[in-house]
Amino acid sequence: MFLSRLSRRAFVALGLAVALHGAAPAGAAEAPVTVFAAASLKDVLTGIAATYKAETGGEVTLSFAASSALAKQVEQGAPADLFLSADRKWMTYLEDKDLVQKDTVKDLLGNRLVLVGGPDAPALDLHEGADLAAALGAGGRLAVGLTASVPAGIYAKQALERLKMWDSVKDRLAEAENVRAALTLVSRGEAPLGIVYETDAKADRSVKQLGIFPEDSHDPIVYPAALTKTARGQGPAAFLAYLGAPKAREAFEKAGFILLGQ
Repeated sequence: MFLSRLSRRAFVALGLAVALHGAAPAGAAEAPVTVFAAASLKDVLTGIAATYKAETGGEVTLSFAASSALAKQVEQGAPADLFLSADRKWMTYLEDKDLVQKDTVKDLLGNRLVLVGGPDAPALDLHEGADLAAALGAGGRLAVGLTASVPAGIYAKQALERLKMWDSVKDRLAEAENVRAALTLVSRGEAPLGIVYETDAKADRSVKQLGIFPEDSHDPIVYPAALTKTARGQGPAAFLAYLGAPKAREAFEKAGFILLGQ
């Protein structure tokens, strides 16, 4: 009986040690956590997931695309555990359809909207009435995310309209399926200028940041995160919590994101 009591105590002590030191995450023995995340998070989130696995053993499967496309996939039943959007619109879309756990929704990050061009492109002061059309040159097109659905494209259209540049460039857009695709158009020289997030500009050395759009020229750029209604086990919640932990926040900040929340 004494041995039995001792074994039970040892088991409890081991469990407490694991919980305190993170030697085995809640979802370590479960299926990988499937994360649907905005394309602009690709580089930093890939690194964070690798660090998470090294520290905890927890597997994370990442899927990147425009927030609009990912939200629609969740709506159609795609097996995502965690959704990270590049704007509140598409998170609200899933909340309204009761497809995310509303008590887990939190604003994780912020970003800035910038104009990018090739290495030799001149800087442009993005004030009201700035001649963006002239900066594009003859026949040049402006790379943006889809202005009707992709968050970066929606922010871009807002900024262009509020700064009275929209009418001069609306017929010269090269609209892409997500912000990284828009960045690639500039990186490859297929478009002389593009509007992307500041973090995207920092991630691609072949482009140059030419100017920052004023914060009041568009809605606040916010990245909310939440567990989906189909999330199972403790792994998804553990990874969501990790995204707010010091090491992950340090990685986000290093990548140029603005940290929100605690």
